[in-house]
Parts: sequence; structure tokens; C-alpha cells
Amino acid sequence: MSGFGRSVVRRALGALAVIMLGLIMAPAAARADVPGRAALTDTPRRATLADAPGRVALIGVPGLHWHDVNATDTPNLWRLAGQSALGSLSVRTVGRITCPYDGWLTISAGVRAAVGSRCGPPPALEQEGTGAVIPDFDWLWTVRDVKYAGTLGATAHAAGQCTSAVGPGAALALADRAGRVDRYAPTPDKVTDWSGCGLLAVDVDDLIRPYIDAERLSEVPEKLSPGQRKDALRAADAKAGTVLGHLPPDTTVLLAGLADHGSEPHLRVAMWRAAGTGGHLLGGKSTHRDDMVILPDLTVTMLKTAGLAVPATIIGAPLAATHPATADEGATALRHADIAGQTIREVGGLFFTTLAALQVLFYLVAFILLRRRHALGAVRIAALSLASLPVSTYVVNLTPWDRAAVPMLALVAGIVACATTLTVLSFAVPALWSRLRGRPGEGSVLGPPSVVAGVTAAVLLGDLLTGTPLQLNSVMGYTGVVGARYYGLGNIPFALLATAVLLVTTAVADGLVRAGRRRVAVALVAGLGGFAMILDGWPGVGSDFGGVIAFVPGIAVTALLVAGKRVSILKLGAFCVAGGILVMGIAYLDHLRPPASQTHLGRFVGQIFDGTFLPVILRKLGAMLSTLLSPNLMPIVIAAFAFLIFALFRPGAASAGVLPVVFERAPMLRAGLIGSLVSGVVGMLVNDSGAAVLSMSLALAVPLVLSAGIQALAPSSPEPSPVLSPLPT
Repeated sequence: MSGFGRSVVRRALGALAVIMLGLIMAPAAARADVPGRAALTDTPRRATLADAPGRVALIGVPGLHWHDVNATDTPNLWRLAGQSALGSLSVRTVGRITCPYDGWLTISAGVRAAVGSRCGPPPALEQEGTGAVIPDFDWLWTVRDVKYAGTLGATAHAAGQCTSAVGPGAALALADRAGRVDRYAPTPDKVTDWSGCGLLAVDVDDLIRPYIDAERLSEVPEKLSPGQRKDALRAADAKAGTVLGHLPPDTTVLLAGLADHGSEPHLRVAMWRAAGTGGHLLGGKSTHRDDMVILPDLTVTMLKTAGLAVPATIIGAPLAATHPATADEGATALRHADIAGQTIREVGGLFFTTLAALQVLFYLVAFILLRRRHALGAVRIAALSLASLPVSTYVVNLTPWDRAAVPMLALVAGIVACATTLTVLSFAVPALWSRLRGRPGEGSVLGPPSVVAGVTAAVLLGDLLTGTPLQLNSVMGYTGVVGARYYGLGNIPFALLATAVLLVTTAVADGLVRAGRRRVAVALVAGLGGFAMILDGWPGVGSDFGGVIAFVPGIAVTALLVAGKRVSILKLGAFCVAGGILVMGIAYLDHLRPPASQTHLGRFVGQIFDGTFLPVILRKLGAMLSTLLSPNLMPIVIAAFAFLIFALFRPGAASAGVLPVVFERAPMLRAGLIGSLVSGVVGMLVNDSGAAVLSMSLALAVPLVLSAGIQALAPSSPEPSPVLSPLPT
């Protein structure tokens, strides 16, 4: 390696070392306090689990969401809400919706679990003396591969504690590996002793029972009329009130809407009544949110409250009472959180279909107009507008669109307004900068695209550093209603971040290279790219496994091209391997932390050690391959690649030479484009979102490069090309 190459490597490694040290030492208290979208802070919790063993009761009301709970229709539940920490419960297990069987089974296993074709009400059981047994309980792991079923009950029995269940769902949650619970009653009025066991569960199925058809959950969004649902709610509230009235005063109470009630998923009710929890929101480390928890969190909290050790196989975290909030404030915010999640889930398919149509239409029209050299200014505006759409889907979450009368309309209008504003700024900011420098009318061809790329990178990096409040309930992010991810950098945001960072750093690098500071330019690409990459993969920040694998080769290829070096297939393969090694190192460090503090990165390392990692890989591979047939994603990939390849090989026929001329005027932009495409292709192969990663890289990169090319042909651009004539006025 040359002395220059060694210097570049030393600079890059030094920058990465400083970044990693800063991330380790920096306090994680810089979290955004966005109502309804808050991230879990590191400030002292208002309430923690007691060290001494106590009695805990889980009251499961499958189908209950926050729109149901109010002082009029559910007085007993509303009274409990005033005494409890309140949160949203994401009941996602394995499928799109969660039936009561799956909800109670997940509590039992402490991990997401599903019974499959028998999904509906909990299984029947046989009473044996004062207890009961679920026949053929081992069927769950021998046939359905729910290998951790019975973990909660088995842990209690191993410690010498008894379990008490009321109703079949409660028995499923507390059954040990033999399917047994110590005490059982079918209904609350049959219970003779409410204080005999440290672990108690009660199945309040009055609300969910009307939604069961032939032992299966109803396949329509809402089976009952409003009046019928209110009647079912009143029955469930009365039964819950009976239970609450009989529990000993020192009992810790968890009340949860453990399942969906129809074909559309919702965020469900979660309440935690313990000393000091009243008047707060309810969150946990598993979601990194101040107002959202998952089903395994309830398993962990029950075990800890009862003074029992939590098995390493359980993936949940203890509940935490977080921000102060009255029952009215909390319930209102949580209702809007469900509205936001529902809106995002409903509009997502339409949004990506529209985006795909706009992209394909843009390339078709641009091809025609560029060949004829007509309306090139309009093509440039359209390109920048399209490139402004992705980041606008995050910026819009700074507005309270979910509280509008028609949330979907407010969301779409907000995205369009943000994209329009960014497009205007992309022209105005470079023009203002030129005036401030005393050179009005003279601007870089990279000015407007750099503004769009810079804003995209800044928004996503800022979102990562503040607990990702903008990605939650974003069209291009994720939502707790779906439950695929709750924090960190999603696959689509990764594609946008990698592309934006590489494009904006090479835009700056282009000026540095022109000034004879190539080494500084290389260090800039490696340093800023490395900073974004570490944030992407760091547990609890980006927590993105595949993103690091894809980001490393993109950064390395870009840095080599900026340095004036050649890139071979062998080097590219080595960079991909380096990305894999780096992310596995980060994941191993995460694995060394306590199980409750680990993210999915650390848990994957544990799966490698115990030999259970292959199903995870196969599931992600299957998901990736399925995206290759997506009607919303592949048209973007095909149209963008076709335009790009044709424009490079037949520039005169396809794009009026805009790409060759912009690469001549700003040669470092070519490095940024190639690097972002490398990250996009590798990201497509290693992420379960597959084609979504590459399509979003192309959706941002190609329009920005094309807009720069059109500007390069303009008469006002510096250093007119000696080969290609300027644009006609």
C-alpha cells in the first residue's frame, strides 16, 4: 500500500475510533420529547419494581383498545386508569393480527409465539382438583414449534411458587411445561381465595367472545355494531371490576388488551398499577418508547414482581413509569397514537404505489424531453421535488397531523407541503449563498441537490440521535400497530441515509479536490460516512444489522474513487466481508450485556451460539426474495436503472448528455452515485426489505444527479463544456 493509502486508512480508523468512543461515553439523555412519539429517556424512573417479592395479577381483556376506555362506558377500567401508568400495547406476535390464543401464548413463552391454523380462543382444559391441565400441551413445541411455551409457569414452579388462573386464557399463560396450573376457576365468582398464589392471571373474555366465529377470530374489521360493542364492553368492565374488588390491596395489577378483535390490528390498552405508577405514561426498554410496550414485557414484569429470576430466553424488559400524565392526558395521547398507526398502515400501500407511478412517469417524460431539449427547467424542478418526498415523510411528523379531523388528508397534505418547501429551499439557499459571497448569479451545479441530500441526511441523523421520534408512525418508517420495529433505523431510512450522506459528502469533496486537498476530501467521506454508519449499527441507536454490512462497502468504494483509486470485484467483496465483521463485533458487544438490555443484534449472536439462527436467516431470505416481485418497488428499480444505464451508454440519445457533463464538471459526484448504488445493491441482498432498499437509493440518487446534470448545461453554470452546447434559452 502506498504512503497515501496508509494515511487514508489511518485517518479513517482514527475517525471511527473517536466516534465509537464518543458514542460509548456520551450520555443517552438527548431524546426528543414529542407527544405520542417519545423515546425512552435515561432520567430516573418515577416507579421501579420492588426488590421484595410481591403478588401480581394480570387481567387480560383481549380486544380492548384505548378508544373503548372512558368514565361512562367502562367506569371500573377508568378508575384503574387513574391509579395506573398508561401505555399502548403492541400485541404483534407472528402474523398480521393476534388472536387471543397467540396473545396468551406469548405471555406464557416470553417471546412472540403463534399457534398457527388453530388461532382463535385459548385451548380447552380439564379441571383436576383445585387446579387444571391443558391436554397435550407438548403439542405446542412438538408440532407448532413454540418451544418456549410454558416458560412463565415453569419458572414459578421451579422457584416453589404456585399459580392461580381464572379462565382458559389465564390457564394458558400460567401453565407449566406439563400444561398445569395449581389453582383454577372458570369465572371470578368461582374463586374462593384471591391471595393464595403470588402469580395470578384472569381471562376477561366478554369483549372478545362475540368476535369468535367457529373457533376462529372474525375476519372482518368490525363485526359488532357500536351498540353491541358497548354492551360487550360493559360486561367486560363489570367482570374486571369484580376482580379488582376482590384483589388484596397490595397486589400489583397489570391490565392488558392482549389480542386483536378483528382483521385490522390496533394498539391495545396497557395499565400498570403499583406503588408510584399512577399519573404516568408506561414504556419500556424493549420498545425504547415512553408510551409503548410489548407482550413479553408483561411476562418479565410478572416474574420480577413475584421475585423470580427471568429466564434468558425471554425477550421482554421490565415496565417503566415514565413521563407524568393524567388519565385524561394519557388516554387522549394513546388514542391518537393508535389513530396515527392506523393511518400509516392504511396509507402505506397507496403511497408507495403513487411513488412508483410518479417515478416511472418521471423517467419516461424526462427521456422524451431531454432528447428534445424541451422544458428542461421543469424536468429539473420535478427531479428535485421527487427527491424531496422521502425526507418529507419524516419532517411531517413534527406537525400534529394525527389530531386533524381527517388524519389521512392532513398527512398527505403535510408531506406535499414539506416537499414543496424543500424544493424551493434547494434553489433559494444556493442563490442566497452566492449573493453573500458577492457572486450573484454564479452557483455550483451541485447546490440544489446538495441541499436536498443534506437536509435528508441531517433529518435522519438528528432523528437517530434523539430516539427516532420521526420514523415512528412515518409512511417510510414503522409503526407499533404493525410491530415489525419500534426504534432504530429501518431499512428504507437506511437506504435514504446512506445515499444522502454519500452524495452530500462527495459534493463537498468535489470542492476540496478542486482546491488540491484530496486527502482531506477522502478523510471527509470516510469520517462522516463512518459516523453515520456507526450510528446506524449501534445498539439502541440505529440497531441496524444489515445496514452496516451495506454501508461499509458504499463508504469504502466512494472513498477509493475520491482518492483516485480503482475498485475491483475482489476489493468490493473484501469491503462486504469487513462490514459483516464489524456488525458482528457490535452485535457481540451487545450480546455481552444483560438479556433485558440486549437488542435484536445481541440476541442474534445468542441464536448463533445455540444453533437456532438458521430459521431467522431463512425467514429474512424469503422476505427479501418476495420483494423482488413487489409491484410498488420493482418498477422504481427497473425504471431508474434503465434510465441510468441508457443515459450513461447512450447519453446523446437518452439524456442530452447531462450525466457525462455533470461528471466532467463535478467528478466526485460520480463517486457518490456509485457508492450509494453499491450500498443499495448490497443492502437489497442482506436485508429482509430487499428491493425496498435499492428502490429508495435510486429514488433519491438518480433524480438528484439528473438535476445537477441539467444545471451543468445551463448558460449560467461555470466552465461551459467545450463539447456540449448550452441549453437553449
